[in-house]
Amino acid sequence: MSTDAIVLLKEDHKEMRRLFKAFQDAEEGPAARRQKLVSQILEALTVHTYLENEVMYPEVRKLLPDLEDDILESYEEHHVADVLCAELFAMDADDERFNAKTTVLIENVLHHVEEEEQEWFPKVREALGRKQLQEIGERMVELRADAPRTPTDPKAIKKSLDAVTA
Repeated sequence: MSTDAIVLLKEDHKEMRRLFKAFQDAEEGPAARRQKLVSQILEALTVHTYLENEVMYPEVRKLLPDLEDDILESYEEHHVADVLCAELFAMDADDERFNAKTTVLIENVLHHVEEEEQEWFPKVREALGRKQLQEIGERMVELRADAPRTPTDPKAIKKSLDAVTA
């Protein structure tokens, strides 16, 4: 398996798209199915944003100061997703706003993913090259096992607070 940071993040994006589609296919189905899918989405997003915020973004910010604005925008997009994730975590799938809130989360995340993959990742790959991206990816792999899995995990909450106070 590749440890290239961009490859790892794109694999996460692929899994999120799969989960998003599964949710959209189940939107009219049983609440229990939607609840389970949203739990999986929240876990995937919590882990992914944690790795980006703890490893990828700070490293790229340090090495490529020209991408500062892109990184700051990404932090803000993560913050919006964090708020939605926390709200969904506390909601029941029978809530009348559950599907709508999940749809807004999906739309925001897909916008963020598209920007990363189409605009940001190519710039980062060109500037850093394979060796540095593999080193960043290795740190992400190491952190993944201990990454928060829910929006209420203290490490995830700290990440959200850091985004507000940074």
